[in-house]
Amino acid sequence: MRDHELKVVSGTPIADDGDEFHFCSTCAFSAACLAEGYDKGQLRDLHVLVEHVGPFREGDHIFREGDPFNAIAAVRAGTVKTYVTDASGREQVLGFFLPGEVIGLNAIATSRYPCNAVALDTVMLCRFSFPMMATLAGRMPGLQRHLFNLLSQDIGKASLLAGNFSADERLAAFLVLLSRRFAERGFSATRMRLTMARTDIANYLRLAPETVSRVLRRLQDEGVLRVERRDMEILQPAALDALAHHVLRG
Repeated sequence: MRDHELKVVSGTPIADDGDEFHFCSTCAFSAACLAEGYDKGQLRDLHVLVEHVGPFREGDHIFREGDPFNAIAAVRAGTVKTYVTDASGREQVLGFFLPGEVIGLNAIATSRYPCNAVALDTVMLCRFSFPMMATLAGRMPGLQRHLFNLLSQDIGKASLLAGNFSADERLAAFLVLLSRRFAERGFSATRMRLTMARTDIANYLRLAPETVSRVLRRLQDEGVLRVERRDMEILQPAALDALAHHVLRG
């Protein structure tokens, strides 16, 4: 499914629901199942595993730190922010999750969610019972590998921007990765809506909010980006890639 075919809920792209034989268009697990030779019609067990939940409105919590863990969830629509708070009540943003991405994987080890997850706009989820997903993965090696890959990606995203990079490099890498993640799911790679606030982006990148605003203004002045409130267009993808090169290593 491409950009013009996507449904929209309150201005937010949402996956096609599929049907009896086809997975949702942004299903986080369809590729692994299809690689094993199973389509949706052959996975009757999956009907028991999957529950469409939502909508969650902006500011609604999907789970909170310490809540018992028994399910992972794939985002069907909207953006989810994960964060923790320190002893002084200060928030630390851990990540942002787009349609087709999975939240809750970091709860597997302790059986409790180690962070909070909140909707940044209108969010729809597919919730998977993790015990039943683990059972299914035991019968499908490809699905098991896919779960491991998702865990690895989750760790990679958390550590990617931990190096000693400039503010320009950090923000460019963030935008390039956002562009790639949207493109992988059939959305536009150059036109996107930044559902996260500037303060959240700054928090995630460990930068001051005014620094993020200053870098965005400079990139606009140089003709690399066009930003209007939360709508952004990448006008010079190659220039942005070059700026992010050292962070992303290619």
